[in-house]
Amino acid sequence: QLDWKDLEGSLSISSLKRGVTAGIAGPNGGNGYVYGYNSLTSDVVGAHAKAVAIAEFAPTGTSLAAPDGGGSASCAMKRVSSTVKTGMTPFLFICAQGANPSVNDRAYMLGLLDSDPYKIVLAKGVMVGGIVESSDDAATKILAVGSTQYTMADGLWHHLKLNAIVQPNGDVVLKVYESNLAIRTVDNPNWTPVPGFDSDGFIDDVLEINSGSSPLWGGHLGYGFAINNALNVRGAFDAFQAFRTV
Repeated sequence: QLDWKDLEGSLSISSLKRGVTAGIAGPNGGNGYVYGYNSLTSDVVGAHAKAVAIAEFAPTGTSLAAPDGGGSASCAMKRVSSTVKTGMTPFLFICAQGANPSVNDRAYMLGLLDSDPYKIVLAKGVMVGGIVESSDDAATKILAVGSTQYTMADGLWHHLKLNAIVQPNGDVVLKVYESNLAIRTVDNPNWTPVPGFDSDGFIDDVLEINSGSSPLWGGHLGYGFAINNALNVRGAFDAFQAFRTV
């Protein structure tokens, strides 16, 4: 628990229940417990997220104003079956800006689109709003979308990884991978490009052409769950791993 910090601005536990539980079946190779969420209100838009708090990861890099601080984050995530099929976004994040990380900070996010059917999506923006199909503005912009559709009825865990590779000129190359949990365990992944994503990665360039805003350097990384006016929407995470560029 000491390795993690709740992001400022996170929803209260009275709105979004969360914690370690064996009540949700974990992914292939999991240890029987996951970190789960369940929304307790139908009239709140917000998020809860946790950032790695250990030395040299909080934040990564030496300065948010210089091209430094790349890294990698991976975890298993799931949209847990409920009577409601939309109004939720589980995601992992990297390069979250701000000295004291907040769900209102900008970051690179890799998650499951708030829709049904849903797809794997890469976005850039504030975490508090989650990732919805209409995301295409200064607050949160979808950068890339996987080509495979899934439904809540599939009941799938998705083992995903996002690399943020900071180039010497300041460009950030974002590469997205997945490991098939039907045949691999969470502790023995086989990372392959997600169908529909460019295998060479998305380049968030210093000229602000591809994303419309400056690249994100350094910062915090972790995972979170956003809700959008939906009662009893649920999500779960397991097997989070963090790496930083040295």
